[in-house]
Amino acid sequence: MGRTNPTYRDALRVIEERWQAYRRALRRAQQPLFDQLITHARNHADASGLLNHQNPLLPALFSIDLEQERRLEDLDTRLNDLEAQLVDEEPAETTPDHE
Repeated sequence: MGRTNPTYRDALRVIEERWQAYRRALRRAQQPLFDQLITHARNHADASGLLNHQNPLLPALFSIDLEQERRLEDLDTRLNDLEAQLVDEEPAETTPDHE
């Protein structure tokens, strides 16, 4: 049998293991946020693996940024929709009849 090259997912597991001391040092409320960042990186592992970058942390960080950008776009859309609803619900201004 020949040797196999480690996959990007393997490299991502190594990154996650290296950052465990950092995660443990975070406040408990921050640890799930750290976990979510790792999940974002995992969700884009296929694309990151195709990049075959020398430093696997860079595609992971870009994947996290991409997910954050997606979330910002979603929140911006929701905010715009809510603002539009508020404008639609405001009563029309009435002008007093002084004739």
